[in-house]
Amino acid sequence: MAKNSTSPTTVPDTAWLGRGRHLGPEPEQDIRRNLIALRAAGVLDDFLDLDPVEAARSTVLHPRDESADPGPGARRFFEARWRVADEVTVRAQLITYDSGARRKEGEGVNWVLAAEAERVWDARWPSPATMFWPDSDQVAWDQDTVPGVRLRTPNHLPKDDDELRHRLRDCARQSWYIHVVVHEAMTPDAKGQRPLAAFLPPSLRHQVVEHRGTPEQAQIADFALKRELSVRMPRGGAVVLPKVPQGPGYDAERFTVRSVFLDGSEPTELLDRIQEFASLPRPMSAEAEQALTRLRRAWHLLTPDEELVHAQGMVATYAEALEVMTNSRDLYREAAEAAQEALADTTGGDGVLRLPAQSQDKADGSPLSALTKAFGRFREPKK
Repeated sequence: MAKNSTSPTTVPDTAWLGRGRHLGPEPEQDIRRNLIALRAAGVLDDFLDLDPVEAARSTVLHPRDESADPGPGARRFFEARWRVADEVTVRAQLITYDSGARRKEGEGVNWVLAAEAERVWDARWPSPATMFWPDSDQVAWDQDTVPGVRLRTPNHLPKDDDELRHRLRDCARQSWYIHVVVHEAMTPDAKGQRPLAAFLPPSLRHQVVEHRGTPEQAQIADFALKRELSVRMPRGGAVVLPKVPQGPGYDAERFTVRSVFLDGSEPTELLDRIQEFASLPRPMSAEAEQALTRLRRAWHLLTPDEELVHAQGMVATYAEALEVMTNSRDLYREAAEAAQEALADTTGGDGVLRLPAQSQDKADGSPLSALTKAFGRFREPKK
C-alpha cells in the first residue's frame, strides 16, 4: 500500500478521509446492501463485513498491532477493494460507532471512512463514500459530525448570531471537510438552489460542505467570519474557509470570490478555488491519522497474489523460527552432556564432591571449573 508522501500531520495525497453520522435506523444494513449490489455489478473486487472484535483478532498483516483495535463504541467493521483508472487499486475501511452507551433518538450512528490508492488520488475517481453508502437522498448517511450540517445540499446559516458563530467555528475546528460559505445577494429560484456538489468532480462531492447566507445575513456573516476565522464575506460572493489550525498555502484573499451567480449556471471561479484548496496540504487530526494508520496496518481483504506472498512469508518465518529452536535444542543438549561429564569428574562417580587441596579460584583446569562453564552455557543459550 502506498506510503504517506507528505508530512505526517497533513493528509497524504494518496488518501481520501471522511467522517459523519447516519440518522437512519439500520446503517449497517444500508452499507451491506450497497456493497452486495456493487460487487454483483463488478464495481467492487470484494468486500468484508466483520465484527470489531473479530477484526482486531484476525488482522492478517500485523496480528499484534494495537492499531487494529477500532476503539470504544465500534459497532461494525467494513472493508472494500476496487480498481480505478489503469488498474489502480483502492482500499478502504469504514467503521460505524455508537455515540454513547445509549444512543438518543435522532442522534444517529457515527462513521469513519479511510481510503487510499496506490498512487496520487484523482478527484475524477468515484467517491469512496458511494462504495459503502447508497448515493441517494433517501438514505441520511451524509450528516457531518457538526450538528445541523449536511453534505450534498446547501446548509442555511442559523438565524441566531451566537449559533451562527459557533457553527462556523466548529466547522473549521472539528469537521474533516472543506467548508464554503456563499452569500445570496437575492433569494434564488429553484435553479439557484442547486448545490455546489452537483458541479464538483465525483471524489470532491462528498468532501465539500456548502453554507448559504440569506440576503439579510451579509453583515452578520461577515462579522462572524472576521471574528472567528479572520476572513471576510463579500456581499453576493463566497469564501472557502481555512482549517484550524490553518494549513500551509492558505491565503484569505486568494480563496475569496467576489461574485457568485446563483442562477443554475456553473460557478467556474468558485469551483476552481475549491479544487485549488483541495490540492493544498490539509492538517490531519489525531482521529484521522488513526483511521489511516488502521487502514494501512490492520488490513484483512487480501488479493489472491497478496495471500500467496503472505503465506510464503509466513512459511519463511516459521522455518527461521524452527531453525533457531533446533539450534537452541542442540546447544542445550551439548551443555547438558558437558555438565554430566564434569559432574562425574568431580564426584568420582559416587555422587560425593571431591575438591583438590589448593584454592579453587586458581585451579582453572579443575573439574569444578569445567562444571561451572558447562552450566554457564545454559545461561547463554543464544551463543
